[in-house]
Amino acid sequence: MKTSLCIDALKMALRNRKYKDQKLIHHSDRGIQYCNPEYTGFAEENGLIMGMTQQSDPYENAVAERINQTLKYEYGLKRTIKNLKLARKMLRSAVEVYNQKGPHFSLNLKTPKQVHMLGNLPYRSYKMNQRKLELLTI
Repeated sequence: MKTSLCIDALKMALRNRKYKDQKLIHHSDRGIQYCNPEYTGFAEENGLIMGMTQQSDPYENAVAERINQTLKYEYGLKRTIKNLKLARKMLRSAVEVYNQKGPHFSLNLKTPKQVHMLGNLPYRSYKMNQRKLELLTI
């Protein structure tokens, strides 16, 4: 991933924010593109608080990692895509379906868009139980 493309994506996300007056935390792994001073400088200039995983541990930001997994494996974005135009089209389609058409159990069978428009509604939090965590670390 090129840093310049990540900056472009961040610019787009900032332009499309609904709550522009609220603080924003940008959580990422330690990918070189996110550690690049050009990227972190742009983010901080735009008021973002930067947060990164300590050891590239996906459990440090489980919600974002879950969305990334869904986009990659359920919407086919993990495979090699022929060109940027097609990749953008596939990503737009996946995000639209994920946010607007697919109800989520953790959101009481509402879509993310419905919950976002209604404000702070309670949601279910699924925490990994200790036994499952032990099995994963063996």
